[in-house]
Amino acid sequence: MQIPRLHPDTIEEVKLRADIVDVVSEYVVLRKRGKDFVGLCPFHDEKSPSFTVSQTKQMYYCFGCQAGGNAIKFVMDLGKRSFADVVLDLARRYQVPVQTLEPQQRQELQRQLSLREQLYEVLATSAQFYQHALRQSQGQKALQYLQSNRQLKEETIQQFGLGYAPAGWETLHRYLVEDKRLPAQILEKAGLIKPRSSGGGYYDVFRDRLMIPIRDVQGRVIAFGGRTLTDVDAQKAASPEGVQPKYLNSPETELFNKSKTLFALDQAKGGISQLDQAVVVEGYFDAIALHAAGIDNAVASLGTALSLEQVRLILRYTESKQLVLNFDADKAGTNAAERAIGEIAELAYKGEVQLKILNLPDGKDADEYLRKQTPENYQELLANAPLWLDWQIQQIIQDRDLKQATDFQQVTQQLVKLLKNIANSDTRNYYVSYCAEILSLGDTRLIPLRVENLLTQIAPPAATYSKPVSARKAWGGDKVSHSPLPTERSLLEHAEALLLRIYLHCPEQRQAIIDELEERDLQFSLSHHRFLWQQILEILSGDAETRNFVSPPDLISRLQDQFLEFGSEMALISHLFHVDEKNQKEILRTSQVVQAAIACMDLVMLEKRYRHFLELWQQTDPQTEPERYQSYYQAFYAEKIKLQKIDRQRLFSITELL
Repeated sequence: MQIPRLHPDTIEEVKLRADIVDVVSEYVVLRKRGKDFVGLCPFHDEKSPSFTVSQTKQMYYCFGCQAGGNAIKFVMDLGKRSFADVVLDLARRYQVPVQTLEPQQRQELQRQLSLREQLYEVLATSAQFYQHALRQSQGQKALQYLQSNRQLKEETIQQFGLGYAPAGWETLHRYLVEDKRLPAQILEKAGLIKPRSSGGGYYDVFRDRLMIPIRDVQGRVIAFGGRTLTDVDAQKAASPEGVQPKYLNSPETELFNKSKTLFALDQAKGGISQLDQAVVVEGYFDAIALHAAGIDNAVASLGTALSLEQVRLILRYTESKQLVLNFDADKAGTNAAERAIGEIAELAYKGEVQLKILNLPDGKDADEYLRKQTPENYQELLANAPLWLDWQIQQIIQDRDLKQATDFQQVTQQLVKLLKNIANSDTRNYYVSYCAEILSLGDTRLIPLRVENLLTQIAPPAATYSKPVSARKAWGGDKVSHSPLPTERSLLEHAEALLLRIYLHCPEQRQAIIDELEERDLQFSLSHHRFLWQQILEILSGDAETRNFVSPPDLISRLQDQFLEFGSEMALISHLFHVDEKNQKEILRTSQVVQAAIACMDLVMLEKRYRHFLELWQQTDPQTEPERYQSYYQAFYAEKIKLQKIDRQRLFSITELL
């Protein structure tokens, strides 16, 4: 929805009420360490925690990837959401009244916010209705199915809120609209009813179905899955819509996005965190059966290929990033596993997720398996589930006769393709040896040959480099090239960053920095540093009390608030708002470091001017424009003298200090 600009009072109130430990704990396993909390960073892959959360400062910071900010920034970056959307979400959660800067838009905003609240209410009421219907005479068939066919106990039925949608065409519609006085339009937006094609009223989407509530991570009902209880022939005779699917999910709504939702995650997140592993199954009842058996780290994928959003949602709760896909062992199950892997294959190749595949014997799913076997048997299979790469290799060689030339060639080609995708060199070398053993057919003498053959085929092509372009011939026949080398670019990056960090964290140096920049007419060369400096100047220009002396005590906080709406720029400069042990040592020598950093920036500006005047001089004809020719010559020569002077300064001060 289009959100008008929010009032600063609303933003400030959300910042005050939204405790950062409370917010981050929903996505990261945090452990107390001293006065702060630590955990594995959700923004990059790591094995030892470098992500810290300070409750006193209400800030988070990762010393590994330099991600940092407040609670609003955390939710924005993690969910790739807009500033206003996150503020509104947190405002609802912490019951903060919402104000906007455009009074005429407040009514529309409240209407949109009210829609979501009404959807939650309608879906919660519907879930209660379905649960009540399960206990009535018309729901006995569904209850018997749960107890006999699925062998579920009463506590499991209640735990997952299972229910029954009566067979009537308008049963739910009449109850919610006529009895509860809820608007039909809200029911339609919730995916519970549809308008009749004739235009005369509505009919229920779910009829004569076993109902399974789908909840978000906070446990709120956002959709339903319905399993038919009618056989195919009866459906053909009774339904003008034809044969209905075995399972029917709610359509996507304001609250429900199938590719961003996992069934039973609200029930499983604690188990995933405790066991440091998540199990993904294909169906609702597979997940329910596992939880009923005490295996409470299982979720279901809602029948779609796993998306990156779903995987990242799961991995928030496991430090070691362990993910087990449990699908049937038959051909359909294998296809389902390959389909479910979907977008996460790249993560598995890079080692960002420890992906395993569990195929249960006899083509059974988890629900069927647990009816005849014990939870301990399942746990044993789970512990011995092969890594995804091992499973892939077995799929490649399955039903192939490597003694036949054609099969040997095809298997080798597929293995090479698989090995090429492995990013980690140690992992790739391990699997090269493993595949070589397979291809050697038990003859150990052939293993070195097979290894060499595989390495030759997977080796990346030699990198090609373009021939360096000759420097232009300058005055006096000398070749000059004052374009910064990569090391000089790195030095400039460090110099500008250090100058900005000193400005942010050493208020007593701010006026000196501004004076130096103005005196030398210097600007920040790198775009992200220039952007930060512009934001600082905007804050100062808007503050009459600090217009001439730059020391607002809350400068860092105000900048971070301002940057919440500039995600890409913030990513490049967020590390400047924090000081670690190394940075602390650097800025202790502030006066010398400021001078060295200024000198480095001055050098870059001189180089730019030198190249500019040199190019103009070379392009000017001395016969037709002698005065301009002489002027450009004097200009670039003057810059050359300055460069020589500052080069000597750089040799003795900049490199030592920076």
